[in-house]
Amino acid sequence: MKKILIIGATSAIAGACARLWAAQGASLFLVARDAAKLDALAADLGVRGAAAIHSWQMDATDLSSHAPMLDAALETLGEIDIALIAHGTLPDQAACEADAACALREFATNGTSVIALLTLLASQFERQRDGTIGVITSVAGDRGRPSNYVYGSAKAAVSVFCEGLRARLFKVGVALTDIRPGFVATPMTDGLPLPGPLVAQPDMVARRIVSGIERRADVVYAPAFWALIMAVIRNIPRPVFKRLKL
Repeated sequence: MKKILIIGATSAIAGACARLWAAQGASLFLVARDAAKLDALAADLGVRGAAAIHSWQMDATDLSSHAPMLDAALETLGEIDIALIAHGTLPDQAACEADAACALREFATNGTSVIALLTLLASQFERQRDGTIGVITSVAGDRGRPSNYVYGSAKAAVSVFCEGLRARLFKVGVALTDIRPGFVATPMTDGLPLPGPLVAQPDMVARRIVSGIERRADVVYAPAFWALIMAVIRNIPRPVFKRLKL
């Protein structure tokens, strides 16, 4: 029976992952800000076959709350086989451009708080000398685009952090999977003018995530075709790239 910690559990993608793990009979420790959504998710996962479900209310941007949360997860689960970090926001780029405080707040939510959690979890997994940490970043971190570079820079910071942390943890038998979704149909993207053929459903993305974590993959693009798209975007010459509306 897998013992799984999910931070940001009530997001559409994390919830879909939790449903897949529940169907495998996993024991789950769910963390999110909204108590009502946590209760609803826990009830759903119970029906789907989870061996045990525990919930913990936490705002991930409150760094002082991280250690008590992990202590509670360890007390409940014992060792953790999989930890998935999935919280985040999609900033209003125009608002961030007009207000440095807004930009820094969004960077903290999508970057700093994730790095803080990774640091805490890495020490625990290093002691265990086993397990996999998954963290949802974004294809937006592969190259800074004018339409969302605040969000992209935070995700890029996490991906680079993961690159180094992965090499550290590999030496003690721990895997770290950097999950980079493209456009996904979630409440966070509702109403955005996204190109329909490129928009994936959360259940499809979740299958890629769960499979990637089970394979202990280093980097997972979800869907897979985003690896090719981003390879092209990364290789656009800078003089051309800065003239594009992306």
